[in-house]
This record gives sequence, structure tokens and C-alpha cells, in this order.
Amino acid sequence: MEISNAALRLLPSVDSVLDSVTAATLVERFGRAASTEAIRSVLTEARVALKSGSSVVPTVEQVATLALARLADEDRSGLRPLFNLTGTVLHTNLGRAVLAESAIEAAVEAMREPVALEFDLAAGKRGERDDHVRELLCALTGAEDATVVNNNAAAVLLALNTLAGGREAIVSRGELIEIGGAFRMPDIMARAGVMLVEVGTTNRTHMKDYTAALTEATGVILKVHTSNYRILGFTSEVGGAELARIAREANVALMNDLGSGTLVDLSRYGLQKEPTVREAVAQGPDVVTFSGDKLLGGPQAGFIVGKRALIEAINRNPMKRALRVDKIRLAAIEATLKLYRDPDRLAERLPTLRLLARTHSEIEDQARRLLPDVRRAVGRAFTVDVCECESQIGSGALPLDTISSAGLAVASNAGGGALEHLAAALRGLSRPVIGRLDDGALILDLRCLTDEAAFLSALNELDRSAPAQSGNGQRSR
Repeated sequence: MEISNAALRLLPSVDSVLDSVTAATLVERFGRAASTEAIRSVLTEARVALKSGSSVVPTVEQVATLALARLADEDRSGLRPLFNLTGTVLHTNLGRAVLAESAIEAAVEAMREPVALEFDLAAGKRGERDDHVRELLCALTGAEDATVVNNNAAAVLLALNTLAGGREAIVSRGELIEIGGAFRMPDIMARAGVMLVEVGTTNRTHMKDYTAALTEATGVILKVHTSNYRILGFTSEVGGAELARIAREANVALMNDLGSGTLVDLSRYGLQKEPTVREAVAQGPDVVTFSGDKLLGGPQAGFIVGKRALIEAINRNPMKRALRVDKIRLAAIEATLKLYRDPDRLAERLPTLRLLARTHSEIEDQARRLLPDVRRAVGRAFTVDVCECESQIGSGALPLDTISSAGLAVASNAGGGALEHLAAALRGLSRPVIGRLDDGALILDLRCLTDEAAFLSALNELDRSAPAQSGNGQRSR
């Protein structure tokens, strides 16, 4: 007890720490109030340790350094950049699409200065924020009119509420989708105030099923693109053109939700073809909805394109104001859409397409270049080899289709949870590295690695990065 009391008396005071050289940096960066509180916390912990038998008395500079480290850690954003080596290009949990440089520049400019968001410069009076993207969307899709909200779930909700609020919506049982985050089409329809009328069966729906369900209470026929699953085998569905004819004859609206919509034919980049928005519009629906942050490669957004009268009605819906996008996102959306006017250079300028279009040989060469450095970084407790990978698009797009890729497989020589600890250590780096644990190895799929120098710099921290709580790197669709 005497030793403990003597040691306690040796602890520096808060004021003496605040007068130290390191504390000057601390106060300059975080302010005097936060710095003082951090120093008190460090001293409290030191006091508890001494009372528990420790003989280590921190110096003034050590206390200040610990306080600086604590505040720096608290100040570090949880949204800091990381390396997505999961093999999922549009990883929902990692923010989906990486924006094009032109979109980033447009967003920064909109943040820095006032912009004509809802101001008509030519007329000198109030304008509409949708005008910044309306003509672009119409030109790229062939639709009469267009509007934008904050994501595709909002687009579906708003369109359904406008077209059929208080009435019935007919949809095939095979199209009652559920996507990530417990988004279920029946639940969205209920929130939109429409009554679900299911037709057909899970695997087969025919024209007669739709026509038999039509009543005076029908407000809309809804077609949903099953972008995140496929029904195979003995199947049948009614195409968009046939549904458009049924809807016209019954004088009800047809809405087509494409989910992860695309503005270009993906087959030109070696990917499986998905229906484009222009193709969907050409089939004659009244409204088409699709996402902006998936295959389109832009910021989070939901687009609604279609017949002018219905788009105008959607824009008059009071819910539209609650779901609109701000100037920053709108600027990035406009810049992204402009890239599609030059399809020959789209893959060069749009990161999503550039990553999806990378060849297996290019990625394999990269893996062989990085192999020696990764081996040195993880140490002799692990073996590292070049491996074949199958990347996926992610975010519900083309779920059955993978893209041949390459990467590095890290295996443990010791076992006992070593791989989980390594995965945790990689996540704990100042710029985290996120891979996936698969079949006894930590797989680092290199399809999305564009900055090798930064990656190797991050790995240099491994030897001083303490393992965090165990866990798996996982894919998300």
C-alpha cells in the first residue's frame, strides 16, 4: 500500500501535462476542453493501474502522448477509405459504386459554392431541381419525362402511391422480391397504400392470370425484374410488351421496376446481358424505375422515367419532397449521366465498368507482382499463393453470373484462429483491407485493387497492428 501511495503522488498533474510540448499539439488539434478531458481519463486509468499493483508511473510526455492517441482514434472517421478485396465489386456494405472523377469534382464544387439548384438563370425565377437531369435521362432512356429521388426503394414507393394509392396492384408471385436490408416488395406496396393482388404461381405466370385479376379497383400492373435471383426449369412469364398491351386495353398503368438498371448493353464488356432501361421503355410501360448506384455506377439515387402526365403526377405527390436529392448528390448524378453520352470511353471513365471489365490476365499479373511483398508483410506464420477467384457484381445484379478473377490466398501454418486474427488485423489498419475467409484461407481478390502502392503501404503497418476481435470478411450481394 505504501508503494502504491508513493507512486500515486508521482503522477503528473493535469496542468503539468497541458504545459508539455506534446500537449501543445494536442490542444491545437482538438481544443483545450477535449484535451483536458482526455488527459484526465489517461491519468484516471493510470491511477487505477497503480492501485492494482502496477509500478509504472507515466511521465508528463507519456500521458500527453496517450491522450493524443486517444483523441486521434476517436476523431478517425468510420467512413474512412478501405481496400475492397472481397471479390464483390458493388458491395452494399462498402458503399457500392465508386464515383467517377467528374462526379466527385461536380459534388465538391456544389459543396463549396452556392448553385442554381432550384433557380432558373434564364428566367430569373424559381426553377425545378429535376431539370438538371431530366433531359439527360430522357435522351439516354427514350422516355418522355423523368424524375429522381434518393434511391430506388423510394422510387418504387412514390410511383406506386401515385399510380395506385388506395387501389389494387397486380403482380406475379414469381416477382415478389426481397433484397438486402429486409426490403420486401409486398411490404413496400403496403406502405405505398396499394392492395397487393398476386397472380400466377412462383414459377409460371400467364397473360390470362393478369386479365382475370383486372377489376374496377385495379390501379396498376407491376412488373418486377428479378435482378437478385433466377427461377429456372419449368417457367413462364409475361413480357413487358405483352403486359403493356394488357394495361392499355384495361386503361390501367403499367409500372416496370428494373431494380439495378443499366443504361448500356453489358455484353459489350464481356458481362451477361441485362435489359437496358431504353429497352424496357421501348416495350411501352407507363413508368420504369431503376437505381443510380448499382450498375449505373453513380451515387445513390432512384430514377423514375415514363409518360409525361404520370411523371408530372408523381412530382405533385407530397411524398416527393421528402424523398428528393440534395444539391451534392444531384451534381454527381448529372456528371455521371453525362459520361453515358460517350459510350466509347465509358469504361475508361466510369470506375464500376472499368473494374467489371478488367481481364483475368491483367489481375493475375498484378497478383504475381504483389506476392513477394504480401508474403513478407504477413510473415512466416502464413503461406501466400496466387489463386483463381470468381468475382461477382453485387448489389443484387446478375447473381448467378461471376467474373473470372485472380488474387492471393493466405493460409495459416499454425491454425488456432490465426486467419481470423489476421483478417481482424487487416481490418484494423489505418486504411483497412477487407478480404473474405473461404475454405480455410483468407482470399484477397484483386479485381478492385487499383492503387498497389497504397495497398503495400497499408500492409507495412501489420507488424505494429494489434489483432482486433475475430471475425470474417464476407461478401454481400
